[in-house]
Amino acid sequence: MDNNIFLMVKAAIVGVFGAFGAAFGWLGWLVLAWVACMVIDYISGSSAAMKAGQWSSAQARSGIWHKGGMIVVVIVAALADAVLGMVAAKVPGLPIDYTVLLLPVVLVWYILTELGSILENAAAMGAPVPDFLIRVLASAKETVEDAAGEA
Repeated sequence: MDNNIFLMVKAAIVGVFGAFGAAFGWLGWLVLAWVACMVIDYISGSSAAMKAGQWSSAQARSGIWHKGGMIVVVIVAALADAVLGMVAAKVPGLPIDYTVLLLPVVLVWYILTELGSILENAAAMGAPVPDFLIRVLASAKETVEDAAGEA
C-alpha cells in the first residue's frame, strides 16, 4: 500500500511539472528559476543580517520593495516582447520573425545578479565561497550584458 502512495505522489509531481513545461516551455522554467533565486536571496540576506545582528524590518521591507521593482521590470520586458512580436507580425514588409528576446535576457540577467547576491550572503554567513564561482557568475552576467547591447 505504501508503495502505491509513493507511486501516486511521483505521478502527480511528474504530471504537474509536465503540464507546466507544456504550458510555459523553457521561458516558464526561467521565470521559476528567477523566482526561486529571489526567495533564496531574500532568505539568505535576512539570515546574513541576523547573524551580523543588523536585521531590521525597515531593511527587510526595502528588500521586498526592491524585489517588487524587479517584478515590474520583468513585466515591462514581457509586454515589450509582446508588442514587438505583434508589430513584426502585422506590419507588411517586415521580414522579421519575432517571438521573444527581451524577457529571456532580462530574466537571465536577474538570475545571475541574484546568484551573485546569494553568494555574498553565504560569505557573510561564514561559508567559504570559491573565487572561481564568483568569477564565472560575473563573467556570465557581463556576457549577457554585452550580448544584449549588441542586439
